[in-house]
Amino acid sequence: MLFVAKLFSEITIKSKPVRKRFVKQLQANLRLLLHSIDETITIERDWDKIEIRLLDADLALSKKVIEVLSHTSGIANFMLVKDYPLNGLHDIYEKTRLAYADKLTDKTFAVRCRRSGQHDFTSIDVERYVGGGLNQHTSAKGVELKQPDVTVLLEVRGDRYYVVESVYAGLGGFPQGTQEEVLSLISGGFDSAVSSYLTIKRGLKTHYCFFNLGGRAHEVAVKQVAYYLWNKFGASHQVKFISVPFEEVVAEIIRNIENSQMGVVLKRMFLRAAAEIADRLSIQALVTGESVAQVSSQTLPNLAVIDAVTDTLVLRPLITADKQDIIDLAVKIGTEEFSKNIPEYCGVISVKPTTRARVDRIEKEEAAFDFSVLEQAIANARVLNINEVALESETDMEIDIREVVDADAVIVDIRHPAEEELAPLLVTNKKITIPFYELGSRFAALDQQYRYFLYCEKGIMSQLQATNLTASGYNNVGVYRPLLD
Repeated sequence: MLFVAKLFSEITIKSKPVRKRFVKQLQANLRLLLHSIDETITIERDWDKIEIRLLDADLALSKKVIEVLSHTSGIANFMLVKDYPLNGLHDIYEKTRLAYADKLTDKTFAVRCRRSGQHDFTSIDVERYVGGGLNQHTSAKGVELKQPDVTVLLEVRGDRYYVVESVYAGLGGFPQGTQEEVLSLISGGFDSAVSSYLTIKRGLKTHYCFFNLGGRAHEVAVKQVAYYLWNKFGASHQVKFISVPFEEVVAEIIRNIENSQMGVVLKRMFLRAAAEIADRLSIQALVTGESVAQVSSQTLPNLAVIDAVTDTLVLRPLITADKQDIIDLAVKIGTEEFSKNIPEYCGVISVKPTTRARVDRIEKEEAAFDFSVLEQAIANARVLNINEVALESETDMEIDIREVVDADAVIVDIRHPAEEELAPLLVTNKKITIPFYELGSRFAALDQQYRYFLYCEKGIMSQLQATNLTASGYNNVGVYRPLLD
């Protein structure tokens, strides 16, 4: 089984050295991601494509490969193809008929061929010969060049050719590892999740900085969002999750800052802390989910005053985006469901917030702020590798993790619905499905006489949720982590 991945268009217009570096990095990323699925998969790069060959044509394996290719930045689109040695036009026709005869029954069609190399025929010659043969020797309704029901895709490359069976959309963007590192200020809501996704897609190695205003439950929820984004779109590179305890900073603002100025001051504290953390980690830029005038603190005058506290570059991928467009993208990338379940944890809500902040007024207000509180919050920040976020949550409690569970225990599949559909969990125990972003609100309604073991593919989400539920007083929760085949 062979997949052919085509490069994102902006890669193809780079200079030769840059293009070569980008393609080499994409190949390395795919090798790491795909070998975690099956080490026999081969990944070979060419000037304008990457070929991914599976020795085993297993359907479940191909679905996993499609999932990886669909969510790896740098790929414009990819195709499932059959490849053959070039042996004349009639051979192309015969192999194409084998692949497409059933698909063309009672359908109109057109043949499209792309060709590179030296041949004694043109692309149009291929289209006419193959199209004529298919029209005569299949049950197709006929040829329709403008709006066919089926488009038959062929590619001739040197001494070989591809018969394209399926085409899939890629993520686009640049490969991870080709751009610099950024620190995304993530709250778990729609905006910060989508802005983080956009920087990942652009090839920026995206770390996560979370300012905790709402305790353990809030932190667990945001860790899940960050882990989901990394695992789905950026897992070829390790990144960090930084949690900064900000409750005392908020308390200090409420005590000493005039009500209408509190929102802007809080954002300035965020940037001060994030810039210092970024500097310590040698990260060049910050990322926020702000959009012009979406809320009162995001007017241009306020943003200018907020940015004045640091010389660190602040990127705002959503700066002109409409809220509905942001939500639509959240739906597309899979973060909408759990972002909408994360409440706003902000004690700094002004009655009449300023929309035209002035630096002199803000600095006067901040003169009453005890900056040792901010310094202490930064000093207490916890820095974790993203794949260790669950382990850190276990340090103060013991979680029951089992490879085999009792017969009367209930398995709870907490994966995202898309993951569950891709690889259904087959167990003999009773099994229920509750996505991780709904588990906190739905667990209390379950029959508490049973013991529940949470399942996810890598055990990260399940450990986070088990830790959170245990901390909330439930003693009947564990993690199901079966041995991998």
